[in-house]
Amino acid sequence: MHRCLVTTEELLADTCALDRKVAHHLQTVLRVRPGASVMLFDGHGRTRTATVSTADRNGLVLTADTPVHEHLRPVCALTLFACVSKGVRMEWTGEKATELGAARIVPVLSARTVSRPAEATRWRRIAEEAARQCGTAWLPEITDPLAFDAALALAAQIRPLFVAALTPEARPLRDALAAFSAPPPSAGWFVGPEGDFTPDELTSLTAAGAIPVSLGSPVLRAETACLYGLSVLSCAWGEPPREPHSF
Repeated sequence: MHRCLVTTEELLADTCALDRKVAHHLQTVLRVRPGASVMLFDGHGRTRTATVSTADRNGLVLTADTPVHEHLRPVCALTLFACVSKGVRMEWTGEKATELGAARIVPVLSARTVSRPAEATRWRRIAEEAARQCGTAWLPEITDPLAFDAALALAAQIRPLFVAALTPEARPLRDALAAFSAPPPSAGWFVGPEGDFTPDELTSLTAAGAIPVSLGSPVLRAETACLYGLSVLSCAWGEPPREPHSF
């Protein structure tokens, strides 16, 4: 079934009208016609199916035909702090982090970050497309890029906070997770840029409570490290507690 991201207000309404801009993908690419079923989702955990009742040059009109399903969030809300990588690699990171269930993605501008964008509009569009394709009911919050100190202040509020490190004292991520008897309500994963953190940045992270962890002997690309750690955390702590319910 085709999926369409809508506002919460549109999803909760029994009938909603999507203008040509919003309905472009459904009409132009997927060529939906009256009578087609569409899964609506708002990116905040709500879904419902609707039927296309009208399709014309002005857009689509959809009529809801099932109750709203309220999906529970995963037990642990995962925040990815990713130092911005070059070119399309950051786009790929955001896309895959969405598929892996990140609750929040924070692009970070560290001392050795080469690409220094001012905002995250394109990354948000890519995340919306990823959410539509992978079937998740949740869309991650993606902040505008933050300077390292601002990102550090945000990360310091999250426990546990893990940082990918190449230092001798870093222990394997699996060993760090074994210290927890149950999933925490939130966790952070902080990954440096292609040139790694500066010594001062890593010192600041550990001083803020970050746990240095190793991802094994190969030195991974920044975007690979982002998804490696996020995959492990999502597998260990990311499952929702039970099935969705309706209201």
